[in-house]
Amino acid sequence: MRQFVDKVPSVSKDTFVTLFLILVLLLMFFPFMATFNDLLTRIVINFKGYWFIREVIVPFEVRVVAVVLAAMGFDVGVTKEYVVLGTSAPFIAEIVWNCIGWQSILFFAITAFVGLQGDKYTNFSKAKALVIGALGTFLINILRIVVVVISAYYFGQLPATIIHDYGSILAFIAWLFFFWWFSYAFVLEQAETVDGRK
Repeated sequence: MRQFVDKVPSVSKDTFVTLFLILVLLLMFFPFMATFNDLLTRIVINFKGYWFIREVIVPFEVRVVAVVLAAMGFDVGVTKEYVVLGTSAPFIAEIVWNCIGWQSILFFAITAFVGLQGDKYTNFSKAKALVIGALGTFLINILRIVVVVISAYYFGQLPATIIHDYGSILAFIAWLFFFWWFSYAFVLEQAETVDGRK
């Protein structure tokens, strides 16, 4: 155990301060997230950006969600934007274009733009962090949809709505905090300066 601890890369105090400030800011603006989400939705609709999300991304994510549910033992069917659970009395859940998590991708991109600025870290390690962050954000969105569908199936619309509106945001905040800690601790590598120092 001691040897493992010794091998874990140290994270600077400044890194923890930065992560803590990010978490505090996210929690401070938590009450305004729903309003900001509505504003983003209107912008995307005005620019017709929802077409690609609705026609390409939604069907793909519906199928991924169905695969996860099937692996959990559910009898699952899919259509373009619907997940169907059961056969005798099927439960139908619609996954609309505005609920697949494109907002979380945008928030991740913003934090990545801020967190990876400058030349302190190598470009290769930055690329690795971006890939890990993007894939992790995608998986978080899939699990979020799965949890909402299961909640609606077993407990009804109200609990599912609460999880959809509030639990999803908290889960994404937790993911962002973990991702940046993990990236600073294990992924990002400091670039060498001209004189060969890091």
